[in-house]
Amino acid sequence: MIPSAPLGTDAAADRLGPGAATGAAPGGGAAERRFRFELAAHPGSPAQARRLARARLTGWSVCADTCDNAALVISELVTNAIVHTASSRVVCELHDHDDMVRIAVRDEGCAPGEPHPSPQRPDEEHGRGLLLVDALCQAWGAQEHGPGLLVWAELARQTDAALGTVEPRNDLGWGARPKPDGPPPGPGEEEEAQARYRAPKQRQAWEQP
Repeated sequence: MIPSAPLGTDAAADRLGPGAATGAAPGGGAAERRFRFELAAHPGSPAQARRLARARLTGWSVCADTCDNAALVISELVTNAIVHTASSRVVCELHDHDDMVRIAVRDEGCAPGEPHPSPQRPDEEHGRGLLLVDALCQAWGAQEHGPGLLVWAELARQTDAALGTVEPRNDLGWGARPKPDGPPPGPGEEEEAQARYRAPKQRQAWEQP
């Protein structure tokens, strides 16, 4: 879903102003925050976008995993805007609201048509582009904006505080066992225990008279 004043547009910037903005959502809901910045269309700008996004989202108490994913996404979107357009600058915007972090990147001119992910070999280090965006985000899309293109992406938001309230689990999954209490095993004891665990469970039935 794109807000009434789409991310990255001048209307959104005029309404909330550049940089971070905090205010109550309609109906007394959760606070809504935006952070808008511009970068030169330069090869070093994706790294700068990562740093700015990570710092801002960390300041908004967004969990580390979401910060990492958002940094990757904005880096790929900025890279696409630089590589595939003739832009001299790129406009980026972060939107933090309720349980969602939205990212938008707007360029000044794009080749005809919307961007599409292209197949890549799994071992390729570069060129992940929109395949990575599609894998990390709940939704993403693109829309024309003047002579250029605005590409947006949405990630689920969690706070570090919320993650800290999760109760520790004793069940570690199928086939896993919690670590036993007591002193660590002596030399050879761990190997012996593993050998006993790997032995077929049917052995007891076979050994019965």
